[in-house]
Amino acid sequence: MLEQTINQQKDYILKSHMRCRSYQVESDRVYSRKIITKEKLFEKLEAKRELILTATPFMNQLYSFVKGSGFFVILTDDEGCILSVIGDEDILSEAFAFKMVPGAYMDERNIGTNAMGTALVENSPLQVSGDEHYINVYHRWTCSASPIKDKKATVIGTLDITGYSEAVHSHTLGMVVAAANAIEKMLETQSYAKALSEAKVYHETILDSIMAGIVTSDVEGNIVTVNKGAAEMFGYDPRELKELKAWDILSEWDSVKGDVKANGSFMEQDVNVKSRKNKLQFNLSAYPIKDDKGELKSLILVFKEVKKGRKLADKLMGRHAIYTFDKIIGRDENFLRVIEFAKKVADSRSNVLIMGESGTGKELFAQSIHNHSERKSEPFVAINCGAIPRNLIESELFGYVEGAFTGAKASGHPGKFEIADGGTIFLDEIGEMPIDLQTRLLRVIEEGTVSRIGDVKEIVVSVRVIAATNKDLNLEVEEGRFRKDLFYRLNVLPVRLPSLKERKSDIPLLIEYFMGRISKKLNKKRVIISNEQMEKLEEYDWPGNVRELENYVELSVNTESVPEISWVSGSKKADALEGGKLEYPQFGPDKDECIKLEQVERKHIVKVLSVYRGNVSLTAKKLGIGRNTLYRKLESYGIDCSETRR
Repeated sequence: MLEQTINQQKDYILKSHMRCRSYQVESDRVYSRKIITKEKLFEKLEAKRELILTATPFMNQLYSFVKGSGFFVILTDDEGCILSVIGDEDILSEAFAFKMVPGAYMDERNIGTNAMGTALVENSPLQVSGDEHYINVYHRWTCSASPIKDKKATVIGTLDITGYSEAVHSHTLGMVVAAANAIEKMLETQSYAKALSEAKVYHETILDSIMAGIVTSDVEGNIVTVNKGAAEMFGYDPRELKELKAWDILSEWDSVKGDVKANGSFMEQDVNVKSRKNKLQFNLSAYPIKDDKGELKSLILVFKEVKKGRKLADKLMGRHAIYTFDKIIGRDENFLRVIEFAKKVADSRSNVLIMGESGTGKELFAQSIHNHSERKSEPFVAINCGAIPRNLIESELFGYVEGAFTGAKASGHPGKFEIADGGTIFLDEIGEMPIDLQTRLLRVIEEGTVSRIGDVKEIVVSVRVIAATNKDLNLEVEEGRFRKDLFYRLNVLPVRLPSLKERKSDIPLLIEYFMGRISKKLNKKRVIISNEQMEKLEEYDWPGNVRELENYVELSVNTESVPEISWVSGSKKADALEGGKLEYPQFGPDKDECIKLEQVERKHIVKVLSVYRGNVSLTAKKLGIGRNTLYRKLESYGIDCSETRR
């Protein structure tokens, strides 16, 4: 039997090598022949979203078995294109050097004999070790791969685990096959899993109710069962609680029952409970039990203690996300596709990496993703990794205990991860995070625990990470400024925001929106922009993106004019189109000294004063402000009215 297996193995390796020679694959090749662009990869990730989201937890579980042993786990699509990679730092470095990154094709035509590509051809799990690889650089590795099939038995991808040959165990392939089978089963039952998640049926209720108080009641309010946790929370003996009515402990009983009847559930809302001694606040979820006719028969009430971190989060400024997808302005086709992709991944537990130039709206998207997810009622905590001094960012992220360092508060201080527990943390400008802190961040993401500075206790947190950057993190990784393993952990669901010059058709729409909002805010008239002026604005590249456009509109409203723009490169428009850009001649970004808004306002006040020969009353009326306001501005800007009467 063993001899037959070896012969079979030699047979598929022999056939694969013959195919590679017919494909003219070079044995000294280092990189795959085919590595698609970021734009094409984005499209592929969107198309394979369901496979990626389903496979990610199983990849994490598979990696956890071999973590620290020099392995990495790869997910490909049915063409052999890498979709996701996680693994140990050392072997990832080698893989990265060989361009084994998302977007690289691992099929036999492009990289020769390997477990992923050969498994796709053979349509079965297999292992390729050492010099069985057609490419020389892979000879020190052993890779074990299994196809992933849909319910129609069609191959939709592969799952692979690769490591140094001496570390591979005989059961490695079996682990991969088991994980691939689990992914297939999960894909088959995806619709059922979604229904179960929404309905919150019994088994999820039991899981969610660990360390919680559970009370069941009929629709008349008679308490039927009480667990020990509920009795301890409320200060009653379980038998005493059963003698009470539901409204005796829960003043909002009628509204809770009404919501369950109308909506099917009452989810994670803070309520007041009348305990034996006083009123206490708990977090309540209520689930229905229905009879065979679909009528509400009983309710399961699940009480949880409101976490201290969450109470604190409610007091903090900026704890809530205010933006939603319907507030995002744009009609460009590619931009709308980005929005749709962001909506689709919003409910995933996987991490999101938002990439885009400054001013493209990365935090707006992060908040919208949070508000489109199941975590929308939980904290949204944002932190700019580039704006906080290096010596403070660690304590901001992870918190500290009493006496951790000089100046530490006596009571200690929770970090942003604790405050965001249950919700989302937005790490803006993640590329600016110091390399030593990236290690701690990686541990929090992998372990789901955080420890404060000066403390050995681990605090379990459930936080979804959304990171953003305007840097090319691939380049940062290559130059050693960003950890490869952290990059792959964050780059599970990449969202690339187009610059304004890539969606110029949205410029008139954005100008119209900002003009309305800013003129209303400043109580000033809207400025009319001619077709010719709008064409110039559409031709400008807007290096500051939407933020620069908004500032331009605000300046326009304040000065009640349309600041002219002119071409920098050459005197002819055609010259500029070949590489020039637009500037504001009086306050443009390409001038040696940019004029501030206050300077523009001062010039405008002097101009109006001159028209009315220093008459403050008439000038204030024309400017649409009060006389006292104008006097304060005259004093602030050092304007002498007598000079304007000349």
